[in-house]
This record gives sequence, C-alpha cells and structure tokens, in this order.
Amino acid sequence: MRDPITASLTRRRLLTAMALSPLLWHATTSKAASVNPHRIVALEWLPVELLLALGVTPYGVADVPNYNLWVNEPALPDSVIDVGLRTEPNLELLIQMKPSMIVWSSGYGPSAETLARIAPGRGFNFSDGKHPLTLAEKSLMEMAALLDMTPQAERHMATFNQTVERYAPRFRTRGNRPVLMMCTMDERHVLVIGANSLFQQVLDRWGVKNAWQGETNFWGSSIVGIERLAAIKDADVLCFEHGDDALYQRVAATPLWQAMPFMRQQRFQRVPAVWFYGATLSAMHFCRVFDAALGGKA
Repeated sequence: MRDPITASLTRRRLLTAMALSPLLWHATTSKAASVNPHRIVALEWLPVELLLALGVTPYGVADVPNYNLWVNEPALPDSVIDVGLRTEPNLELLIQMKPSMIVWSSGYGPSAETLARIAPGRGFNFSDGKHPLTLAEKSLMEMAALLDMTPQAERHMATFNQTVERYAPRFRTRGNRPVLMMCTMDERHVLVIGANSLFQQVLDRWGVKNAWQGETNFWGSSIVGIERLAAIKDADVLCFEHGDDALYQRVAATPLWQAMPFMRQQRFQRVPAVWFYGATLSAMHFCRVFDAALGGKA
C-alpha cells in the first residue's frame, strides 16, 4: 500500500512520515500457552496502549524517547526497557530479555517468523482505512482474550464510552465552526488530521466538524504544504506539540504563517501531544486536550 507523500519530501521527512503512518500487512499470529503479563514486550505504540488499557505495564517498549514526545500520555514508568527502534528493534536484547510474548503493529519491524524464534507473538492492525477507533476497540478485546483479561477490557470500554459522552455537552455552543487538527513537520509542511482518522470518530460523536476536507491517506492523515492552510477561512486550529518548539518558532516567524486567517483571528492554539495513530487511551487523552482548548467556548 502506497503512502501518498509527495516526492519532494527529503529522505529524513519521508522516513519520519513513514514512522508516523503504520503500514498494513497481515501477520501470522500465535498465542502463548501461558503468558506472563509482566514480561510482554511491545514493539510499537498501538499495542503498548492496548496493554496499558488492560492495566498491564509492558516489560519493554520500542523507541521510548519518541514515545515520550509523540504519545505523551499515558506515561511509561522508568522500569520499562527501551528495546530499540520500532522498525529495527534490538533482537539480541530481546533474546536476552526472554519475553513471554511480543506484540507489534502490523507493518513494523522484523517479520513474524523472526520474532517467533524469540517468543510467541501477535500483530495488531491500526486501521481498516475507514474506522480506526472501531478496529482499536476490537483489538483491545483480542488482546484481552490472549491474556485472559476480558473483564478488564469490558470495564475499560465502559469507562471510555462514558468519557467520550461526558465531554459532548461541552461543545454544543460551538455552532458550525470546524476544527483543524495538525502538527508541524518542517518549515514548509504540516501533517493534518482528516477523515478516517482516530480523532474523526470522536468528533463525529460530538457533532464537531473537521476543517480539513482535503485528501488523506489510509491512516487518516496527510502531509501538505503550509500554504494550503490559507484556504481554511473560519476554523479553530489545534497544533499538537511533539518537542518541536524550535521548529514552530521558525514557522511562526514567516510572513506566510502570520497571514493565515486563523492567526489573524486568534483561533490558533498549541496543545499537548496526542498520538494520532493510537487506540482508546489516545482517544480519551484527545477528549481532555480538546476540552481544555475548546470546551465550553463559542
């Protein structure tokens, strides 16, 4: 499946964009006869979130520094071992750690066959290209079944649904003004969140419109030139941070950015990081961040 990123992107930006957009493939899955929940390693951040939603702290997680920048919440305890890159985990370290199970997002890292020589494992898909939150709920129940934790998953889903519904009245005074959700990628490009995204499914439940009506990729996002944001005339804008303060300051200093309608209308806000490609915990964090920025405001 081809991610529609423009050919003009530099190699560094291309690799970043790929790292932020989980590629889809169907991995072989296996179930351990007996899984010690204290020794599960997660090679991508979606299964990290599934484990945390069940109350399970991963034994090891790939790319912890970038998790802290891009995911932000829930925070990982210091006891979690960093096992290397999500695309290239440290296999020697994994062998030494002797995990009871390895979980990953389909499309990342070593093949299922390679990982199976270390421990039983399972891959989880981020999206079906349409409803990632719905698929995340299904993945949570599948993870729970693997760990014999279905009651915990059911309790979490009840809490999740209550959280989303609790915030809905906070946005009834917004009227029809849409919201643009984005983050900076470099001095000339931003990543925008659109239809078929995790956040879109939450907005739909609140009746809040998404200002980005342009193209999106399989994962509900798109990297576009900053100049394209000038076409969005009357919207609130939330720009998610990811340790990019210096980059944003350079963007904010440009005449193009200062001329943007949302800057002139003072409808732009920088907000804490929320993982665009997560599951229910990211969606709940999105609820809190969105409410802090726009809840109860006209």
